[in-house]
Amino acid sequence: MKVKYLHTMVRVSDLEASMGFYSLLGLNEVKRYESDAGRFTLVYLAADGDEDCPLELTYNWDGDTGLPSDGRHFGHLAYGVENIYEMCAKLQDAGVTINRAPHDGRMAFVRSPDNISIELLQIGEALTPAEPWLSMTSTGHW
Repeated sequence: MKVKYLHTMVRVSDLEASMGFYSLLGLNEVKRYESDAGRFTLVYLAADGDEDCPLELTYNWDGDTGLPSDGRHFGHLAYGVENIYEMCAKLQDAGVTINRAPHDGRMAFVRSPDNISIELLQIGEALTPAEPWLSMTSTGHW
């Protein structure tokens, strides 16, 4: 039996804030579906060249009582980045907390506006450990 990855879905409480966050990671809107009858919007985001592996943001217009308080209902999303230090600096400059700094030049964790854990992994070999990331302490949980 053949299986094909389709997408990862996360429920969001503020569609615009979430889209802004994921755009910082380099994801772009590739498709949108709005249901007046169901009172929801689905927005599919993907990195250039990864359009067949989208992230689906589900926004319920009337709120979502099923949204977990800690966002840990599925684990995390993982994205490979060309330069983990530059990505973390970009996110930090935009006000995003780096929960687990890339001490090792390879891996970091941040949270979306809906508390979804996002793992950032250096593509290829780890970068040489460098400040300020090397001595930055972890905060919160990821």
